[in-house]
Amino acid sequence: MAGTEPIPARIHVLIARAAPYALIIRRGPSKHVCTIGWNLRDDTFQLGQWLKGRIYEYRCDLSPDGRHLIYFAMNGKWESDTKGSWTAISKTPYLKALGLWAKGDCWNGGGLFADDRSYTINGARDHEMLRTPPGLVHNDNAYAFHGMSECPGIYFTRLHRDGWQGDEPSRFRNIDNFDKPVSADWFLRKRFHADTNHPPGKGVYYESHALVHAHSMHEIACPKWGWADVHKNHLLWAADGKIFRGQINSEGQLDEQELTDLNDMTFEPIAAPY
Repeated sequence: MAGTEPIPARIHVLIARAAPYALIIRRGPSKHVCTIGWNLRDDTFQLGQWLKGRIYEYRCDLSPDGRHLIYFAMNGKWESDTKGSWTAISKTPYLKALGLWAKGDCWNGGGLFADDRSYTINGARDHEMLRTPPGLVHNDNAYAFHGMSECPGIYFTRLHRDGWQGDEPSRFRNIDNFDKPVSADWFLRKRFHADTNHPPGKGVYYESHALVHAHSMHEIACPKWGWADVHKNHLLWAADGKIFRGQINSEGQLDEQELTDLNDMTFEPIAAPY
């Protein structure tokens, strides 16, 4: 439609639990997605690989050391070896599969790392193993995923594991709330929405965020933040296709720094160095 504002790049970030490393999943246009490594020590970035398809960001995870990624993807090539959708394990920041499991639909899929060398696949019995990742083992008992087959079951498990306090998955709520301390005075509130009538540029599942005063419960809405987290008392967030770092003082003033703009990126074929 003429005059419609372009939709900024959609961004989700995975933060390693035991290393100063994160992986950005950057989507846009809707059928193009890439991964980008983020060194949290010096805020430098390394492009990984592009995929013509979809990565389901809420079903992904990093190993604690940040060296491996588990992800669920779909390209709709239903007659291929991966059956059009698959779970894979790769070396960050790349997507080339070390471990590969064909799925064939978009129920379940993805997984979580229990530690640096073991992982759990969401709905492992519904996959067909094509390639076993060397040096890694599957642990079927590490996570239960709350018995849900779509994104909340695995994402909420990851949020709870990584220090967020909040709701257990429910099939009857449209919004689930999760909180994480930023300082003695403030915490970050993440609202996870499940809504078929979603805003433009959002999917059925999306997030909104606010900063909440720990004592007065006064709330500062952050309507442009599509993803946000806390790392070593710093706020990290994505807004308008850009990545930011900042801190909030006791009065609620936010000191922010733009780290990178990921909007002007286009697909390019990149070979993984392994």
